[in-house]
Amino acid sequence: MDTPLSTIAVVGLGTMGTGIAEVLALAGREVIGIDISEAAALGAVASLEASTARAVGRGRITEEERAAALARFRTADTLRAAADAELVIEVVPESYEIKQQVFRELDAIVSPTTILATGTNALSVTRLAAESQRPERVLGLHFFNPAPAMKLVEVVSSVLTAPPAVEAVTALARELGKEPVAVGDRPGFVADGLLFGYLNQAAAMYEANYASREDIDAAMKLGCGLPMGPLALLDLIGIDTARTVLEAMYAESHDRLHAPAPILGQLSSAGLTGRKAGRGFYTYDTPGGQDVVPDALTPAAGAEAGAGREVASVGVAGSGTMASGIAEVFAKAGYGVVLAARTQEKADLAKGRIAKSLERSVAKGRLSAEARDETLARITAAGSLDAFAEVDLAVEAVAEDLEVKRQLFAALDKVCRPGAVLATTTSSLPVVAIARATARPEDVIGMHFFNPAPAMKLVEVVRTVLTADDVHATVRAVCAKIRKHPVDCGDRAGFIVNALLFPYLNNAIKMVEEHYASLDDIDAAMKLGGGYPMGPFELLDVVGLDVSLAIEKVLHQEFRDPGLAPAPLLEHLVAAGCLGRKTGRGFREYARR
Repeated sequence: MDTPLSTIAVVGLGTMGTGIAEVLALAGREVIGIDISEAAALGAVASLEASTARAVGRGRITEEERAAALARFRTADTLRAAADAELVIEVVPESYEIKQQVFRELDAIVSPTTILATGTNALSVTRLAAESQRPERVLGLHFFNPAPAMKLVEVVSSVLTAPPAVEAVTALARELGKEPVAVGDRPGFVADGLLFGYLNQAAAMYEANYASREDIDAAMKLGCGLPMGPLALLDLIGIDTARTVLEAMYAESHDRLHAPAPILGQLSSAGLTGRKAGRGFYTYDTPGGQDVVPDALTPAAGAEAGAGREVASVGVAGSGTMASGIAEVFAKAGYGVVLAARTQEKADLAKGRIAKSLERSVAKGRLSAEARDETLARITAAGSLDAFAEVDLAVEAVAEDLEVKRQLFAALDKVCRPGAVLATTTSSLPVVAIARATARPEDVIGMHFFNPAPAMKLVEVVRTVLTADDVHATVRAVCAKIRKHPVDCGDRAGFIVNALLFPYLNNAIKMVEEHYASLDDIDAAMKLGGGYPMGPFELLDVVGLDVSLAIEKVLHQEFRDPGLAPAPLLEHLVAAGCLGRKTGRGFREYARR
């Protein structure tokens, strides 16, 4: 099919429709924006004028290009205006009834060769196509918000879609400077199919009072490098829209991870649908505004849980990358640090690793030579835990094995002075089980740093049912001094970050198992459509498939949800010794260093 798709109608001039119209007009297409609301049409024109003026001001386009783009955009209040369009993209509300009515009317108006595209991300493209007199010319064209900025476009084929129609819109997407990903017809497609399960779990975590909205959002931004936290993102998407998408996903998958969290229905029923209503999980300055304002749930500034214990010296147990990184963090912050390993040789090697890290910081201009020397001077390498006799805070960073950690804490219990705080960096094991290896479980707390510790700002502070209030306050205060952001969470598998991250990774693996999409398409979809710094398979290979499998097993064992069972493909790769980058092969192959 050779049509250049030079004349395109966009039906529905809300935020998404207006954004798509802008992209098309700037790319040289004649664009007919159609909306029954005169206010929406006027708003679209004003938005296009304002955004193109900003583009001129930033040097992205010339004034002549702006004038030409504006001249190519016209609005109408009836579908009859689409008569000459070679492609019609509908972005009306997510309702079968409304979309089917649009397609039925278009059937009687447009040319037999016109392609009809739906912008749905939740409804069945096949079902919409079946209502049309030209099902072979109906497909999905799912842009992401904001359309001018987001590079991903999912091109969705039903079993009825003719390949030439797919080829034409795929070529168009590339001409628009977008990255088209071809997918089949199922609710959520790739990006939203993975994203909304994660958002749903975050809503359920908040509803269960496991963590505050601020801590959940901060944890995922700081721990995973995401541009927005999940609850803030739900407010942006629209809580009612998210619920609609999840209902469609659950109707197909029957997976509890897709069953909408009750709080989504409660907020929707109350009209608290997010930014557009001025209130959702957060409260905003105005309906449609983006500035969060304090409300009854906003934590009071400077409100901490009482006075903590004095901490002047810190012991770090372990000799691996994480232990070295944590010791570096504490020493940089001015603490005297004892870095203890099983042998003096291992401890010295760990300190040497810190010296190299500090040297790199000096070379990059982030640290002065004097500060490097002072930091190193604060670290004492020791070959035995006996060196922890006088430390105020002992931090364990050894292997992620419950019995190993329990033995270590039993030893710390004997060595450390009364009143010392004992912290574990576990990412998945029960902190209380570690605490019970001591005679002072009230002094034990989780302090989960993220790798690499010197760079990552997040620390999950995990208190058990036995942790003393002043121990919790101590760790919060220490986090502030080492310039980390603490988030509070209870003692359950995965805490905040891993409990939300790993089911998402597991679901990505299931998509590949089901031959729904390729590794490359899934990674591209999540980076370009979700703003993730790494795609799920890139991340799995970096984390290590064995580590990922262990965390998945812990989550499944704790919550007993069938949807959390590790994907068989992950288990097979681990059994084959394909553990990711560290072995040269995981989901992808890597050159050996």
